Amino acid sequence: MSDSEDKPVVNGLVALVAVAVVVGLLAGIALMIGTKMLGVGGGDGGDGGPAAGESLVLPDPSRTTRQSDPLITLLPSDDDGAESDSASASNEPKATKKAKPKAEISLTQGAFRASPGEDLYLSGIYPQGEGAVLDVQIRVNAGSWADFPVDVNVSDATFSTYVNTSQTGDIEWRVVDKSKKLTSNAVKVTYG
Repeated sequence: MSDSEDKPVVNGLVALVAVAVVVGLLAGIALMIGTKMLGVGGGDGGDGGPAAGESLVLPDPSRTTRQSDPLITLLPSDDDGAESDSASASNEPKATKKAKPKAEISLTQGAFRASPGEDLYLSGIYPQGEGAVLDVQIRVNAGSWADFPVDVNVSDATFSTYVNTSQTGDIEWRVVDKSKKLTSNAVKVTYG
């Protein structure tokens, strides 16, 4: 027996390394040819300038002068004094006072159908009601409105609460700010 036949593991490793080197070389050559054909990669212009096909060229930096004027001019406010009031009155038309937006309460429900005894999520917005305490009211089957034993506080112009009733039929909910005599829209939920 010869030396090469005595070491089959070493022979296998040498063959494996030889195949890996050949496959690596072939893959590298294929990659280089592919990038040249597709035009991918940096071109060696040799002169340090942009290569053919490149589109981004940055200009050389240059010094700029600093502006002494403000870049934004603000309108004078009411508290600047009488001088600015007379100056602005001659240059600009008088601004009309905008009417305050109408205070209103908007209510939404978490579901249109619910089972008796199931919690119902009510939420809404009340932009002019920061800190107000709203009374929840209920109306069963188109009857009269009655106070429900739940109050809700307005915080950040929003409010939310859960209500629960064992009654069945078409039930409407609304919230009321009694201090401002303001009522929300009614939301209808079918129970049963």
